[in-house]
Amino acid sequence: MSVELKKRILIVDDEKDITEILAYNISRQGYEADVAFDGESALSMALTGGYDLILLDVMLPKLDGFIVCTRIREKLDTPIIMLTAREEENDKITGLELGADDYMTKPFALGELFSRIKANIRRYSGETRIYPTPLVVPDTNTIKIGSLEINSDKYSVKKDGNEISLSKKEYELLEFLARNRGNKYQREELLQEVWGYEGFYGDIRTVDVTISRIRKKIEDNPSEPQYIQNKRGIGYYMA
Repeated sequence: MSVELKKRILIVDDEKDITEILAYNISRQGYEADVAFDGESALSMALTGGYDLILLDVMLPKLDGFIVCTRIREKLDTPIIMLTAREEENDKITGLELGADDYMTKPFALGELFSRIKANIRRYSGETRIYPTPLVVPDTNTIKIGSLEINSDKYSVKKDGNEISLSKKEYELLEFLARNRGNKYQREELLQEVWGYEGFYGDIRTVDVTISRIRKKIEDNPSEPQYIQNKRGIGYYMA
């Protein structure tokens, strides 16, 4: 009889009181928790430790969280939730742009944290499906909309034949909207379908920021988008 291994979480924060509390409570949820107190240690552990999720503080000694996130993303697609004590919107935009899956602003409720941890690990381990709707074009893994080509095998997006660099979450959101072209989704629905937050809705600004980043990369004029539209009161959709 095989024994199921515990999911492993790396907690990165230079405030030891916080890491101890998080490690204790995360362990009580059935996960294995390791801690790092600076960016250099965090990067080394993240790249070699085989973690299922990383909680990454922005303000760290030696290497800040943004640098650590960038270097992790060069090698791994492990879910990353950025932690920040600051409400500055630029920090959130930067974290998402560098490849973080989500962010949380301190102080946060543990119930909210556990909801996001559970959702991200389920998605990363393949325990849940992100896209409930089948491809609109049978027998192909390429979705073509206008001059956009989205290839789910290669996890790539091209416009007019030129490769577009998207973060993991930007790609997932774009592909979801493309697969469900014409269907309109409110922010809360996208948090559930793409981020996997069931029973708890995260910060809806996460959706707006991610949409804004995608538009800047795929639209000729992001202020007058042709692909991702937003019908007030109804939601976002792929035109």
